[in-house]
Amino acid sequence: MKTTASIEELRGFLKASQGESALVPTMGYLHSGHMKLVEQAKRQADVCIVSIFVNPLQFGPDEDFDEYPRDLKRDLALCEAHGVDFVFHPDVDEMYPEAPEVNLGLKHMSSVLDGISRPGHFEGVITVVNKLFNIIRPDYAVFGEKDRQQLMIVKRLVQDFNHDLEIIGVETERERDGLAKSSRNVNLTMSEREEAPSIHAALTHGRQLIEAGHVSTEDVIREVTDFIETRISGKVDSIDIYSYPDLKEVVKIKEDIVIFAAVKFSKARLIDNMLVKNNV
Repeated sequence: MKTTASIEELRGFLKASQGESALVPTMGYLHSGHMKLVEQAKRQADVCIVSIFVNPLQFGPDEDFDEYPRDLKRDLALCEAHGVDFVFHPDVDEMYPEAPEVNLGLKHMSSVLDGISRPGHFEGVITVVNKLFNIIRPDYAVFGEKDRQQLMIVKRLVQDFNHDLEIIGVETERERDGLAKSSRNVNLTMSEREEAPSIHAALTHGRQLIEAGHVSTEDVIREVTDFIETRISGKVDSIDIYSYPDLKEVVKIKEDIVIFAAVKFSKARLIDNMLVKNNV
């Protein structure tokens, strides 16, 4: 496995490699969920590349950029153990030697969900993803479905900017109790960790309601919210339902939808979602 923090050196490595390549973009502090993405990348292509970069552009002024967990030594060992070919771990000055003059913007897809509670977040995401695609030029890029809004936006980025690559979505990796694996889970207290699986359980409850014939978005959202609030000490930040794959508002559920959940605990904001295929 070769590692570098240099764009120029990475391009040299990739130029000498052969076959199709797959990129797994990450912010580090890797866990088994990331390794599931790596496994998919290795199945998809001859060369597997992992990027590790905590991107400041996607953090708001009151968010946890400085507190975001980092452990490069551990990350590199995990990547090597799972057969990653190249790890690109630039610092901020390498990725942004100057403040970007050209900004990428979003319209509708960043005006809902995390785009409301985290203004500028997805603009920061597509800026760094666009840069990674241009630096690495992979044939495939692999993203987890836990960040489904991000996944849907990145797919639109590829479509709108004619990137010559395929986006692969991978099912959310979960703990045995259903909690979606996340680097932020380490910030939960012991009691919060015991409560956190209620998020996935509530989404499952919502799916069951829809499958049983409930079509009112308002009713399902209320039921999912009540389910979580009676089981956690944290605060429900948002429960939303939008159409899939275009993130449009839904009043009556008569199509494929996604239930999105965001819950705030004392030092962590956790997100999860569930795609519900609807045959009504």
